[in-house]
Amino acid sequence: MEIVLPESRISFEVLGVPRSYQDNPDTPKRWGATFLVPQGSAIAQAILKTITDVATAKWDKKAKLYLEDILADKKASCWINGDKKEYDGYQGMMALTAYRYEEKGRPLVMDSDTSPIYKADGTLYEGKGGRIYSGCYVKAKVDIYAQDNKQGKGIRAELKVVQRLRNGDAFGGGTPPTADGFEAIEEGSDADDLG
Repeated sequence: MEIVLPESRISFEVLGVPRSYQDNPDTPKRWGATFLVPQGSAIAQAILKTITDVATAKWDKKAKLYLEDILADKKASCWINGDKKEYDGYQGMMALTAYRYEEKGRPLVMDSDTSPIYKADGTLYEGKGGRIYSGCYVKAKVDIYAQDNKQGKGIRAELKVVQRLRNGDAFGGGTPPTADGFEAIEEGSDADDLG
């Protein structure tokens, strides 16, 4: 079931070139990101309702029982309480992690003006470096679904769309990258003097 997160902070984003889980070549490549929303907020409540609806559609009367176990297991659930993590910016937040596997094609990643940030090969378009980084605010669309297969039961989210909204304090104490203090360098006889 698709849901739009109108505003969240992004963390652990892999939006350019897809990577394997823990760089293990035996696992499929994927794009991914974690979206942080304030605990108790309207969007956090909407996400939990979507999760409940998806679980009920999949498991009917057993959904409540299964969800208790799934939501308590960070490996089975895409939706976790950020207070249980030691990461910068996670306290007081709920975290929704979504992935998109390479065989499904890249997720749509847009700038605030809806122009694309990444080319099909995962490289950045000219001038798009630093537009999305851990800590900036984004709008996102994910598809939440129930997993029930040989790996077990779980609640997962597939990454569909990420759109940059605005700057935020970068996680880890940094600031967003900008070109402030730089100017164009002309080629020619004086260019060697700059080195």
